[in-house]
Amino acid sequence: MKKVLFYFKDSTALIVFLSFLGLFLSPLVMGADMSSNANNFYQSNNVTMQKVSFLNQYKMSVVGNLFMPKTLDAKNKYPAIIVGHPMGAVKEQSANLYATKMAEQGFIALAIDLSFWGESEGQPRNVVLPDMYAEDFSAAVDYLGTQTFVDRNNIGVIGVCGSGSFAISAAKIDPRLKAIATVSMYDMGSANRNALHHSLTLEQRKQIIKQASEQRYVEFTGGQTLYTSGTVNKGQLRPEDGPIAHEFYDFYRTPRGEYTPVSSTPELTTHPTLTSNVKFMNFYPFNDIETISPRPILFITGDQAHSKEFSEDAYNRAIEPKELYYVKGAGHVDLYDRIDLIPFDKLTIFFKTYLK
Repeated sequence: MKKVLFYFKDSTALIVFLSFLGLFLSPLVMGADMSSNANNFYQSNNVTMQKVSFLNQYKMSVVGNLFMPKTLDAKNKYPAIIVGHPMGAVKEQSANLYATKMAEQGFIALAIDLSFWGESEGQPRNVVLPDMYAEDFSAAVDYLGTQTFVDRNNIGVIGVCGSGSFAISAAKIDPRLKAIATVSMYDMGSANRNALHHSLTLEQRKQIIKQASEQRYVEFTGGQTLYTSGTVNKGQLRPEDGPIAHEFYDFYRTPRGEYTPVSSTPELTTHPTLTSNVKFMNFYPFNDIETISPRPILFITGDQAHSKEFSEDAYNRAIEPKELYYVKGAGHVDLYDRIDLIPFDKLTIFFKTYLK
């Protein structure tokens, strides 16, 4: 079956849709920006890593990288942290870095691939299913909580970008997640329904839904699979396009953070399928967020991040204990891998306070 990227017939709808997702095309990329110690592929001499897999509730294999401090004594029990990658990414992008840094601080840390992405199971690849993404976090709790060296009463989660909203969705119905931190969070529901700053009109939303639903006929009868959003592919940046996608391109399409799992191709990485992406329009992760209390939530965002409205919205809806922490001078993607900007000390204090 042939697979192609999708382009909206309505160019206005496409432009609004992409720009508000943070993927609006930028000026031609000048190469990877490695400032502020960008180190997505960071490795630590003080940490060991092993690949693990486990089944979620729907008997699909979830694959993760388990990071442990070399000082681990298997006779003891340690607090653990699950780390979720940005939407459209894989565990090797941002999640491994966060997990490694948390393991350096004495935590057991598990970076997972969400279902349909990376090494985790799920067909077709790159499909959107928010409930399954949330289930993967609960399945990770199942796995960690049954390891002899993990304290099952002290398991937390870090969700980066879209995984922030999936982690919150999971935490609302899984009280085993004792402390929740989000970084550069995207509310993938609002992002698709409304765009940044609610710039997507209802008519534009309906047009997107209509095109996706009509495409289902094509694919049901064996036609081409179409893909949408994601980061613009190499060689397709245009001088006249806007700045936000430059952030994403610089990470996903340069050696700074580029990674292609065996289940994908460079052309398809980051791109969800068109027909499934509209499922995000039924995703409301912040509804009932107050029910997570008295478990704590830490929202981390850059004060220059185009996505900060999502962390602010979630913070305003949540009840204590909660904290909204701004990283000065940081944009959205900066907090994926710029070690000198990411507040690992803040995360360490948060989890050592609430996972004990």
